[in-house]
Amino acid sequence: MDDATTTRGRVRIEPGAKRVRAFLEGRLVVDTLRPLYVWEIPYYPTYYLPLADVAATLVATGEVERSPSRGDGHRHDVQVDGATAPGAAITYPDSPFEPLRDHVKLEWDAMTSWFEEDEEVFTHPRSPTTRIDILPSSRHVVVTSGDTVLADTRRAHVLHETGLPPRWYIPKVDVRMDLLSASDTVTHCPYKGTTVHYSLPLDGVPTDVAWSYPHPLPESIRIAGLVAFYDDRVTVTVDAD
Repeated sequence: MDDATTTRGRVRIEPGAKRVRAFLEGRLVVDTLRPLYVWEIPYYPTYYLPLADVAATLVATGEVERSPSRGDGHRHDVQVDGATAPGAAITYPDSPFEPLRDHVKLEWDAMTSWFEEDEEVFTHPRSPTTRIDILPSSRHVVVTSGDTVLADTRRAHVLHETGLPPRWYIPKVDVRMDLLSASDTVTHCPYKGTTVHYSLPLDGVPTDVAWSYPHPLPESIRIAGLVAFYDDRVTVTVDAD
C-alpha cells in the first residue's frame, strides 16, 4: 500500500496474513487468507474481506451511506442457508481507496462468531500494532473509596497496553473481597479474554468498580484471577508511601 492510500482521510490500511472466518448462526459467511486491516478510527482496526471469499449472499438494501474518506457505502443484507443479518454488510465499489473496492466490511456484532486461524476472537480484530506487557511490580498500590481501603499491595502486576493507561492487577488476598459483590457484567477483550465484574455501593447504588479475568488468553496468563479497578470510580494510588 502506498503512503497516500494508508493516510488519506486518516484511514489506514494494511494487508493481513491471518486466516479469518466469520459465521452467522453456525453458517460460514466468509473464509479468507487475505483480510485487510482498516483503521477507520485510531484505536483499533476492522476487517475488510475480499468479496471473492464471501460464501454468503449479499443482497443490496438500497441504503447508501456517505463517508468523507471512503466514499459511498452500499448496505447489504447477509443471507446464508436461511439465516439473515439485515444490513450487516457494506461495500465501497467506487471508493477513492482502491483496495477497498472489491472488499466488504461485515458488522462485527451482527456475526455470531469470528475466528482468527482457529481461535475465536471477541469485540474487534486484534491489532497487529498493539502490544501487551504484564510486569510484576513491588510498587505500593492502594485502592480506596472515600475513607475505605479496598486493596493494599506491593505485589501487583502492571499491564501496559498500547495506547491505553497502565492498569494495576492485584492479588485477591490483598483485596477486600468481602466488600465487593459479583455483578452480572461481562465484557470481552480480544487480547485478554472474558471478564467477571465486581460492584460496590456508591451513593447507595451498586456500581461496577473492578474486574478480573479468571481464564485469560495465553498471552495474558499473568493476570489470571487478579483484580483491577476502574480509576474513574475509585481512587488508585501508586507509590502510596
